[in-house]
Amino acid sequence: MPLYEDLNKQYIAGEWREGSSKNVYENRNPFNHEVITKIKMASQQDIDEAYQSAEKVQVEWEKVSAFDKADIMENAVAIMKSRREELINLLIQETGSSFLKAKVEVDFCISITREAAGFPMRMGGELVPSLIPGKENRIYRRPLGVVGVISPFNFPLYLSIRSVAPALAAGNGVVLKPDEQTSVSGGFVVGKIFEEAGIPKGLLNIVVASIDEIGDGFVDQPIPRMISFTGSTEVGKHIGALCAKNMKKVALELGGNNALIVLKDANIERALNSAVFGKFLHNGQICMSINRILVHKSSHDEFLDKFRTAVKNIKVGDPSNHENFIGPLINVEAVNRILSQIEKAKKQGARVVLEGKVEGNIMHPYILAADSNEIATAKNEMFGPVTTVIPFEKEEEAIQIANDTQYGLSGAVHAGSVEKGVEIAKQIKTGMIHVNDQSVNDEPLIAFGGEKDSGLGRFGGKWSLDEFTTFQWISTQHLPREYPF
Repeated sequence: MPLYEDLNKQYIAGEWREGSSKNVYENRNPFNHEVITKIKMASQQDIDEAYQSAEKVQVEWEKVSAFDKADIMENAVAIMKSRREELINLLIQETGSSFLKAKVEVDFCISITREAAGFPMRMGGELVPSLIPGKENRIYRRPLGVVGVISPFNFPLYLSIRSVAPALAAGNGVVLKPDEQTSVSGGFVVGKIFEEAGIPKGLLNIVVASIDEIGDGFVDQPIPRMISFTGSTEVGKHIGALCAKNMKKVALELGGNNALIVLKDANIERALNSAVFGKFLHNGQICMSINRILVHKSSHDEFLDKFRTAVKNIKVGDPSNHENFIGPLINVEAVNRILSQIEKAKKQGARVVLEGKVEGNIMHPYILAADSNEIATAKNEMFGPVTTVIPFEKEEEAIQIANDTQYGLSGAVHAGSVEKGVEIAKQIKTGMIHVNDQSVNDEPLIAFGGEKDSGLGRFGGKWSLDEFTTFQWISTQHLPREYPF
């Protein structure tokens, strides 16, 4: 099977072509900075045409047999399985993913698309009793129409397909705008997969554009009835406000400041393993990554010492070396941002337990220790290989610290008994939390999403179907109705 080619063209109205913007973006490997490809960016005119195409083709797509829609989704699953190695290598080159993280990401894509393949069979309706004699109430599940999807750089393939596959399967047209830093794995290759799977030309469109040029044009465009956004809380709030102004549905999966709580009776070795994986997978560039580790005072020193030893043994470097667990951050701006937060935390009294070093975009792990939650690296989402360890004495204190954040995405609790862990977990204000595990979990059949500033809506399983559809009430009056006049 030949590799995908021309992975630098916009996919608009069923055609691969250059964008009409004057801007050209150089897509670079974050590890060695080599140019992967150059992309002529999309203009607002291109975006408008993409939405118009999706709207036009969606009308016919909605009428396509549920079995035919399901077949296309299953085709996409088979294609990703057959191209697994190609997709893994692409993620390593373009995103700096480790081999392990890239494998996980591709498997996530396969799983969520397989689940979406069942959506066409669930686009039915139901009959509901009526107060009115002779009336029949029908409730139909309907596609929204056209969905705009904006995906980020950290899990670009998965966080695009997580919205694209369910939206298409539910009968919608889609326009996808990936982050330009990962426009190949987060955008163009998604178009190639579904084109090869047999999606109608023009139903799915891929546009890569500069925000400096288009501004709010992708979201404000009048055609899409929903915007699905994954990214920062600051941008997500802005998008949410735009959608509210224009009466559009919105799904937001935003930032996190996730805590791992290690209770007094927890198994320290299990907690350590969870902490290392949940913090440093993909260099901590995951919204679900552990940002803070809260450890009971009785085991704090032991945990910190063993954690430092374990983290020092993590292999760091070129992500194309399959043994390395940590590769580059996405860009030098991310490195500088994190270093500034570390310096601020040190001035606020944090102690450096393990000091990393920086080599280009590679940042070796940092561990900080603090006596409270009131330092920069604990208050803010690091989105990098930095964590802060904080002691607590009472369980109520751990719960208070864990909840002392604007975010509420994920978390974890390690306890001597599962029921004790669940009791604590229920008191954490977060959309997801895991007992005797780490915070980075996602599955195709669960409700994935956050509370507070971590977002709105849920992805996965029946919750994705609800997000990408609406309901229409149609009543039929079989017997003459009596009116009061």
